Amino acid sequence: MFASLKGLFSPTNKDLRKRILFTLLCLAIFGLGTNIVVPGAKEITKNLGFLELLNLMSGGGLKTFSIFALGVMPYITASIITQLFQMDIIPYFKELKEQGATGQQKLNRINRYLGILFAFVQGFAFSYAFLGAVGTSEIIKTTLILTAGTAFLLWLGDEITKKGIGNGMSLIIMAGIVNTLPNTFITAYQSLVNGTQYSALTGLFLFAIFVLVYIFIIVGVIYTQTAERRIPIQYSNRTSSAYSGNKSFIPIKLNSAGVVPVIFAGALIGIPSLIAEVLNKPAFTQFLEKYIVYTSYTGFLLYMVLIFVFGYFYTLLQLNPTEMAENLDKNRSYIPGITPGEKTSTYLRFVITRITVVGTIFLMIIAGIPIIFSAVTSLPANVSLGGTGLLIVVGVALETYKQLESSIVSRSYSGRRKGRIRAKWKT
Repeated sequence: MFASLKGLFSPTNKDLRKRILFTLLCLAIFGLGTNIVVPGAKEITKNLGFLELLNLMSGGGLKTFSIFALGVMPYITASIITQLFQMDIIPYFKELKEQGATGQQKLNRINRYLGILFAFVQGFAFSYAFLGAVGTSEIIKTTLILTAGTAFLLWLGDEITKKGIGNGMSLIIMAGIVNTLPNTFITAYQSLVNGTQYSALTGLFLFAIFVLVYIFIIVGVIYTQTAERRIPIQYSNRTSSAYSGNKSFIPIKLNSAGVVPVIFAGALIGIPSLIAEVLNKPAFTQFLEKYIVYTSYTGFLLYMVLIFVFGYFYTLLQLNPTEMAENLDKNRSYIPGITPGEKTSTYLRFVITRITVVGTIFLMIIAGIPIIFSAVTSLPANVSLGGTGLLIVVGVALETYKQLESSIVSRSYSGRRKGRIRAKWKT
């Protein structure tokens, strides 16, 4: 698997190494910013509940109330919302989607404006909820600092995408989670082994199970990200012998939505927790803790249902069977044994639906096991959501590795081709 990475140290890949170093430098700047506290703010000592997911993705910045406390989650939320709008909900967004590269540039601009707007709203809510009675001017100042921090991260993510390696926004989220993972294991060890709830031997046994759960998450994410169903296709302008020698297919991933359903479900359930902090009403807070928080039976069930719903609809958004059937028809290709047109669309919808249901259920299991284990052993919220964080880390790491491997292979192929051309000219 890592054999192609040996070419990274080749003299011809010097610029690629510079891109990797640039990416690491940008992520180091992000790590430094998570430790710069907003002037006048204090560390949040109370349990954040489902807001721990936002704290996790901001590298612990929300807990310390750093300048990067919001991370890039406002932008991610804006991106998901605009993608949902493209499903014939708002015709303007569907038109932008059909305009190709020009429309994508406009969508990216809209996502940034919406992301900064969401950052301002979230920053104001957090400032009002967690800073206490500090005055309107102080709340506005803190809100602007948090919004500026998110705006800077959006710029930093774009720079990583342009001049570095991988998707900048995804890598910033991954870096924030990696920054908090050591603390997750330390907290779990202290709670299970050094705590008073269990004996030392029982605590060690439970901690070993905790580590195995995380290993299962890594293996499970790798499996769901790499497993795919290949639907064979035939081109009408190719002979059957050519088709037999070099088959073409449509790859349908087991989990095409990635970790977006988990992120969006967590963000949606986190909204009531934020409202409760702003309102500061004991009755509403008790209602949330009893029915909405994921440690309750109804809250956990709601979390799982949201993951399934978002996983199903987001996959159909990414893989539109009707558009896929139209593209096959435009390219003069078809699925053997399936009539082009409506029947092809129906067949693709049937295949995508079956695969999506299986992949989403597996995603629910991966996201739910750490929460169940933490509830049984009474571990803190940041430990239970650490499983979700690891799920995101592995998914982003796999995508970044594939991009890096593809760059090395393509450069190696280009180098060999140039060498053959030179040798031909010499002869």
